[in-house]
Amino acid sequence: MAASLRELRQRRKSVAATQKITRAMELIAASRIIKAQRAAQAGEPFITELIRAVSAVATYSRDDHPLTSEPGEVRRVAMLVITSDRGMNGAYSANALKTAARLRERLEREGVEVVRYAVGRKAIAYMNFRGLPIRRQWEGFSDAPTFADAQSIADALIADFMTPYEDGGVDAIYGIYTRMLSMLTQTPRTRRLLPLEVVEGVHEVDKDELLPLYEFEPDPETVLDALLPIYVRSRVWFYLLQSAASQLASQQRSMKSATDNATQLIERLTREANQARQAEITQEISEIVGGAGALADAAAQD
Repeated sequence: MAASLRELRQRRKSVAATQKITRAMELIAASRIIKAQRAAQAGEPFITELIRAVSAVATYSRDDHPLTSEPGEVRRVAMLVITSDRGMNGAYSANALKTAARLRERLEREGVEVVRYAVGRKAIAYMNFRGLPIRRQWEGFSDAPTFADAQSIADALIADFMTPYEDGGVDAIYGIYTRMLSMLTQTPRTRRLLPLEVVEGVHEVDKDELLPLYEFEPDPETVLDALLPIYVRSRVWFYLLQSAASQLASQQRSMKSATDNATQLIERLTREANQARQAEITQEISEIVGGAGALADAAAQD
C-alpha cells in the first residue's frame, strides 16, 4: 500500500508540473492573441480594396498580362501551405495539412503536377516524413510574421510563376492558410493567388452603375508589373497574419483544455492518495490492535 501511495504522489506531482506549463502557455497565447488579431483585422481593409483595384485594372484594361490571364493549359501548380512552427495548438496544423492534401488529390486527379512550398516546421516535417519533395520552405516566424517574411515568400512564388514551364515554372499558385473567424472558430481555406482570382471583397456591379475608365502611364503592362507584385505580397502577408492569429487562438484554447484536464486529474489523484493513506492508517491501527490483543491473551494464559 505504501508503494501505491508513493506512486500516486509522484504522479500528482508530475501532473502539477505539467499543469504549470500549460497554464503559462495559455496565458502567453492569451496575451499575444489580441495583438495578432488586431494586426489581422487591420490588414483586411487594405487587401480588400487592393483586390478591387487590381481586379478593375485587370478587367477593364483590355490588355493581356501573364499575372492576370488564365493559362491555356494548367500543367504544374504551386501549393503554398502555411502551418505552425510549434505544437500544442490543437488541430490547427493538422487541419491545414488535411486541406492541402485534399487540394493535392484533386489536382493530381486532373493530371496536374503539384509543387510544394511549406511555411512552418509542422508542414516541413509532415512532407519530409512522407517523402514529399519541397521546392522552397520557410520557418521560424509562424506566430509573429513580418512583412519581410511575406515579401520573401511572395517574390519566390512570383519568380517561379514567371519562369517558363519547360524551365520548372508553374502555371498557377494556390495558398492554404487558416482564417480566424472568431476565438472559437478557425477555418482552413484554399485560395488561388495567381493568376488573379477575385474571391472576396468585390461587390456586384449594378447595371446602371458607371464603370471607371482607366488611363495608364507609361503603359498598362508597366502598371500591372508594378501593381501585381504588391498585390501578391500583401495577399501572402494577409495569409500569414490570419494564420498567426488562428494559431494563437487554437493554442490558447487547447492549453486551457489541457489545464482543466490536469486540474481534474490532480483532484482524482489526490482523492485516490487520500484513500490509500486512509487504508494504510487503518491497516496500521488494525495491526496495533491485533498485536495488543495477542499480548493480552498471552498475559492472561500466564
